[in-house]
Amino acid sequence: MATQEQARRLVDVLAMELTSRTKDVSKHDRYYRGKHPLKFASDEFRKYCASRYEGFSDNWVQPVADSPVERLTVTGVQVPGELKADADLWAVWQRNGLDADSQLGFLGAGNAARCFVLVWGDPDDEDTPCVTFEDASSAIVQYEPGSRRRRRAAMKMWQDGFSEFATLYLPTEVWKFERPLSAGDKKSPQMAEADAVMDSWKPREMASEPNPQPNPMGVVPMVELPNRPLLASEPVSDVSGVIAMQDAINLLWAMLFTNADYASLTQRIVTGAEVPKVPILDSAGQKVGERPIDLKKFVTDRILWLENPEAKVDSWPAAQLTAYTEVIEVCVGHIAAQTRTPQHYLVGKMANLSGDALIAAETGLVKRAEEKQLWFGQALREVFQLICLARDDAAKGKALAGGTVLWRDPQSRNLAQLTDSLLKLKQIGFPFEWLALRFGLTPTEVATLMDMRARETELDPVSAIMGGGFNEPPPPAVPDPADAGVP
Repeated sequence: MATQEQARRLVDVLAMELTSRTKDVSKHDRYYRGKHPLKFASDEFRKYCASRYEGFSDNWVQPVADSPVERLTVTGVQVPGELKADADLWAVWQRNGLDADSQLGFLGAGNAARCFVLVWGDPDDEDTPCVTFEDASSAIVQYEPGSRRRRRAAMKMWQDGFSEFATLYLPTEVWKFERPLSAGDKKSPQMAEADAVMDSWKPREMASEPNPQPNPMGVVPMVELPNRPLLASEPVSDVSGVIAMQDAINLLWAMLFTNADYASLTQRIVTGAEVPKVPILDSAGQKVGERPIDLKKFVTDRILWLENPEAKVDSWPAAQLTAYTEVIEVCVGHIAAQTRTPQHYLVGKMANLSGDALIAAETGLVKRAEEKQLWFGQALREVFQLICLARDDAAKGKALAGGTVLWRDPQSRNLAQLTDSLLKLKQIGFPFEWLALRFGLTPTEVATLMDMRARETELDPVSAIMGGGFNEPPPPAVPDPADAGVP
């Protein structure tokens, strides 16, 4: 068991690491929302145009981040040796609203390179632990040295009012701390150090709970979902590699708009003529002088007086803006290739493509979703183990170490092609229940469907058999010619 000083020091270290990560997390979140600064511009262009295009963005980060998430849907979890998905664990998943919150978690992991899931018992409902997805800016997990899976500690940190709170999760206990929120005033290093000492983490006392609070689960109850993990470094965000090209696209649009403003119309020039002037009259109507005419009037009235016979009018054509749009299309194509996002998701141009061509175009996205299913599924399997421990069912939790998280098929298929392939699989002997799962139904929907078919068979067994139901008897055996005495 850790002492209070050890727990406080660990919270301080984890808080500093979490703060260092928050910079990139916040940046990726801003880019996902379309809040992009103008980058890569020259000093002259920035001086005159930066404020003009403030707030504009051609946001390609969002579809890149969203495209795999729409193909990530958890449908259940299966314990080894069981033929069906576990109904009790799935009920916990749904009662916690994780059908929707898991989508937020997967999106957060794609943007921030990771997200977290916290599991804790609910004293008011022992059968339904509280399961929440946590953002990478507010949660962190510490691992055993040399391990990427064995969790040593975890912490959740948040702000409320003028205070900052932290909850430290250890295998045997849970510590709760708080400290005043720094005002961020400019102070001398000595005074800043003095404030740090006075405003350090202090135990958060709660009348209804002890501090530290025992951890009945015996393990750290928070799991990390890494996005594109690497052996020797941190996980990788889906949008980190898109940001530079996104900045380039925004700059090209800004330049295009500037040229459209100044050079998109045919320009005319008059040489060899003086600027027209208008007389200045006194109160009696007598001419007392002249002043140049406002040249803006020529633009609005479409009129020009040329009294000098030597005057000449020339023009130059409007600027061709397609040079910018062609480069922008190339940039978008690079984003599609680098992120394995289908071109028709980004460009928006659809030709008369066959179903097979569309499937081929989406192969990269499907593989990207399957990779996420692999890594997220491994973490979610540990989440379901924690749910079992919170429900005091250690045996099932241990069995789930070899369990399987079930996902909806990430491949988009034409309904006619799908049903045709399932019919052929049925003809070679695949069971109806397995085919229903392949069709895209969740295990819960399949169970309901099987009950409906069972009731149909009870009400009208003849029609069920004639219609090829799941109780269909085997076909009659073909007699052997030798048994009938045929030579």
